[in-house]
Amino acid sequence: MVKKQSPLRSNYINMNTAITQLLAIKYPIILTGMSWISTPELVAAVSNAGGLGILALGPLTPEQTKAAIEKVRQLTDKPFGVNCALLMPSAKENAQIALDLKVPVINFSLGKGDWLIKACHAYGGKVIATVTTAKHAIAAQEQGADAVMVTGHEAAAHGGEVTSLVLVPAIVDVVKIPVIACGGFADQRGVLAALALGAEAVAMGSRFATVKESPLHEHIKQQVIAKDQHETIYSPHFDGLPARYMKTPLAEKLTKKPMNFVLAMIQAFFAAIQLKVPVWKVLAGILVEPQKIRLLANFGAATPKLKAATEHGDLAKGMQFIGQSQGLIHDVCSAEEMMQRLVKDLDKRLLAIQEKI
Repeated sequence: MVKKQSPLRSNYINMNTAITQLLAIKYPIILTGMSWISTPELVAAVSNAGGLGILALGPLTPEQTKAAIEKVRQLTDKPFGVNCALLMPSAKENAQIALDLKVPVINFSLGKGDWLIKACHAYGGKVIATVTTAKHAIAAQEQGADAVMVTGHEAAAHGGEVTSLVLVPAIVDVVKIPVIACGGFADQRGVLAALALGAEAVAMGSRFATVKESPLHEHIKQQVIAKDQHETIYSPHFDGLPARYMKTPLAEKLTKKPMNFVLAMIQAFFAAIQLKVPVWKVLAGILVEPQKIRLLANFGAATPKLKAATEHGDLAKGMQFIGQSQGLIHDVCSAEEMMQRLVKDLDKRLLAIQEKI
């Protein structure tokens, strides 16, 4: 006689995890802070749909940062966050503006954020540290971060060396704060898999970059749909950090070798002008922090090419960050529809798994 299994109750309407409780959101789904893509309109769309939108501050000036945060608040009354990449020249100034405006969630990466955590907690905000190693996750926990966003090798832009399937549970095992899985997740199956790995939420970049509210150029969205999971390149040689890009002839050319030192210094000066960084800081940096100046140079050289793809859809002159999850993206829909797809009928999938095991 076959034992009748008890049906699982559908709980997708009010999913309850440590992250939904911590951030006061409906669904454990987060939009990553993608430069030139995670704009106020997309951030608000994801937050309004029940997730957490994170605004990208990396390429913004302090004036633009203030305006963007105010715009988000005009578009939603839901929780939202900002991403501060601490290696960026104006990162500290932008972060201070976010703190002054009491943004509910601060997400930081590429630097030590203890000062930021302390200031955010002073007004009751929450802090998420983006990490790619267990060492950095433990350090973020010790500094007081409320959660860590763990970015695996599959991710667009600056993912780690280890795949999400291994990295997420490895970090879950060594920290006590909630873990957000990022890298390779783009559908309902990914949400369930991340929860099974011990994560309390999933963060997505590539999938939300291709929704209707995303400012990503329509031609690039269609290229994402047309290409599969094999058509990406992971390299440290374009913007100065290991990152993943859409595979194109230009991307193959520009990721083969690093920029030479002389060209890097020239680009550093151009980047300083573009970002309104005093030239004397570049000169001082060449002597004191040459590696940081090289990163500034790479960023200066990368910016026009990244914007050419993102804003103008030009892959002959531009580069596009994209994750391996592009192989799982097959259409352009609204953020609301995407959110419902991600959380709908998870109980049915659990029952299907239960039958298999």
